[in-house]
Amino acid sequence: MDAAPFPAANPPPRVRTLIPARLDRLPWSRFHLMLVMALGVTWILDGLEVTLVGAVSGVLQDQRTLGFTPAEIGLTATCYLIGAVSGSLVFGYLTDRYGRRLFFFVTLSVYLVGALLTAFAWDLWSFIAFRMITGAGIGGEYAAINSAIDELVPARLRGRVALYINGSYWVGAALGAVSTLVFLNPKLFDVDLGWRIGFFVGALLSLVILLVRRHVPESLRWEITHGRCAEAEAAMDEIEQRVAAQCGRLPAPDETQAITLHPRRHFGFGLILRAALGEYRRRALLGLALMISQAFLYNAIFFTYALVLTEFYAVPQAQTGLYLLPFAAGNFIGVVLLGHYFDTVGRRQMIAATYLASALLLLCTGWLFAQDALTAITLTLMWTLIFFFASPAASAAYLTVSEIFPLETRALAIAFFYSVGTGVGGVAAPWLFGTLIGTGSRFNVFYGYLFAAALMVAAALIALIYGVAAERKSLEHVARPLSAGE
Repeated sequence: MDAAPFPAANPPPRVRTLIPARLDRLPWSRFHLMLVMALGVTWILDGLEVTLVGAVSGVLQDQRTLGFTPAEIGLTATCYLIGAVSGSLVFGYLTDRYGRRLFFFVTLSVYLVGALLTAFAWDLWSFIAFRMITGAGIGGEYAAINSAIDELVPARLRGRVALYINGSYWVGAALGAVSTLVFLNPKLFDVDLGWRIGFFVGALLSLVILLVRRHVPESLRWEITHGRCAEAEAAMDEIEQRVAAQCGRLPAPDETQAITLHPRRHFGFGLILRAALGEYRRRALLGLALMISQAFLYNAIFFTYALVLTEFYAVPQAQTGLYLLPFAAGNFIGVVLLGHYFDTVGRRQMIAATYLASALLLLCTGWLFAQDALTAITLTLMWTLIFFFASPAASAAYLTVSEIFPLETRALAIAFFYSVGTGVGGVAAPWLFGTLIGTGSRFNVFYGYLFAAALMVAAALIALIYGVAAERKSLEHVARPLSAGE
C-alpha cells in the first residue's frame, strides 16, 4: 500500500507502453473474478445499508426508538447523500493523486467506522452525523472502485462487468431486506435493539472485505501515467503469468496499440473543469443528465418506499423489508439480462431505451397510485418492472462517466459527476418525497413521480444525441489520455 506517487527518482519525461493493450487482450480468468469479488462488494454493502435504513424508517418513528417524523427520516437520507457527495470529491481527488489501491482500504475503513457508530446513535443529530460518515466512505468507494474496474477489465467486457458490479447493489438490497425480517422482528429483538444490530453486522462484513482486498493490485494504467513504469511492468508480467497458467498461452499484444505518455505527478480540478467546458462539454452534459435523473429517481423512491407502504397501505413496520425483496430482484435481474447488450447493441441505444422505458412505466404507475388503483402488492410489482429497466440505466450512468473522460482524471471525473448529479438530483429527493408522503395526499406524491419521469425522458433524449460509442473500445480510444498530448 505504497501511497507515494513516484519512486525516489524523477519519472521519465516520455514513456511508450503496451500495458493497456496487454490488459485488454487477456481472456477472462480467476484473476478477473477475484477482482470483481473484492471490489464489487462495495455495492453490496451500499445496497445493504440503504435497504436497512429504508426498511427501519418505520421503526425509527416509534417513540420507543428515536421517534423520527417522516420529514426527519427524509432528512437523514439527504444527509447520508451529502456525506457521500463530500466523500466522493475528497477521495476522488486523492485517488487520482495517490493511487487506487491505497483508497480501497481508506474508504472502506471510513464506511466501517460510520456503520459501527450508527449502531450506537442516540438522537437525530448523532444519527445524522454517523450516517454522513458512512456516506463519505461509500462515496469515496465509488471513485476508487469504478476507476480500478475500468482500468483492469478487458475492453470487450468492460460494459457488462461494470453493470453487473453496479447491479450487485441489489444483492445487498435483498440481503438487507431479508435481514430486517429478523432484526425488526419484535419476537426476537427489542424494538430499539434489532435495527442497531443490523448496522453492527454491516460493519463486521466490511472488516472481512478489508482482508480480501489485500490481493488486488494497483491500477497499472494509473502507475504508467504517474511514472511508476517499472512497478507497472512487473505487475503486468505477474498478471499474465497467472492468467496463462489457467487459460494457456496468451496471444501477443497488438504493437500498433502502443501509446506514448508524458507522466505527471497529479491532475487537479482545473484540468477536468477545462476539459468539461471545452473539448468534452457535450460529454459533460451527457454525464450530468444521466447522473441527475437516475439519482433523483432512485433516492426519491428507494429511501421512502417503506414510508409509502406504512402511510398509504398500513403495512406493519416490521414487514416492509418483505416488500423490498421483489423490488431488489427486479433491479438485479434487469442488469443481468440486459447488461451484455451494452457491449453488443451499443451504449447509446441501450442507455436511451432503458431510461425511456423507466420513465413511461413510472408515469403509468404514478397515475394508478394517485387513483388508488393499486394494492401494496401490485404497487410493488409495478416498481419491480420499472426498475428492471431503471437498474441497468442507472448502472450505465456510472459506467458512462467512468469511461468517457481521460485516464488521468478518471476517479476525479467519477467523483465530480456523481457529486453534482447526486447533489442536484439526489440530495433533496428523499426529503422532498418524505414531505410529500407526510401530506397524506396521493396526488402530491404523484407529482413527484411525474417530475422524476420527466428527468428520465430528458436524459434519454440527451443520450440519443450525445451518447458515446464506447463499446468494445480501449479506454485510451474512448478518451485520449491527457499525458499523451503533452
